[in-house]
Amino acid sequence: MKRAVKKKAATKKKAATKKVAVKKSSAKKAVTKKAAVKKKVVAKKKSATKKAVEPKKIKGTRKAYTKTELFNTLAENAGVTKKEVAAVMDALTDVVNAHVKKNAVGHFTLPGLLKVKTVRKPARRAKKNVPNPFKPGEFMDVAAKPARTVVKVLPLKKLKDMVG
Repeated sequence: MKRAVKKKAATKKKAATKKVAVKKSSAKKAVTKKAAVKKKVVAKKKSATKKAVEPKKIKGTRKAYTKTELFNTLAENAGVTKKEVAAVMDALTDVVNAHVKKNAVGHFTLPGLLKVKTVRKPARRAKKNVPNPFKPGEFMDVAAKPARTVVKVLPLKKLKDMVG
């Protein structure tokens, strides 16, 4: 009776050690598979960044680009399709709109290039008999102006350096 109990305990221990060994080996396989997947992902990212890192230099142009010419140039230099460029431009428009519309943050920065901000101009009263700056000696009436919000676009460092 004691021998039977000992045999059962011994077989249970062997089975448990086999299970642990199987679990360890499967865990090692899973780790190696994950490492292989990570290597593939990193390789894909590197190849994707290589395309984006090598933009073509654009020479100065004598005439302003149309929308189509701009999209074609961007697509060609970035290595993407014209539809993707159009989608990015639409998304950029939506983001700028969300930043500068009423009751929003009031400014948007395109890093390195420009800053778009809104400035609130107060209302101005009408004035009568104001000297005319263009015809000395004459007087004029200045109409009232309502309060309004104007958009200002400011160049940032990279854009200033491009011009200078």
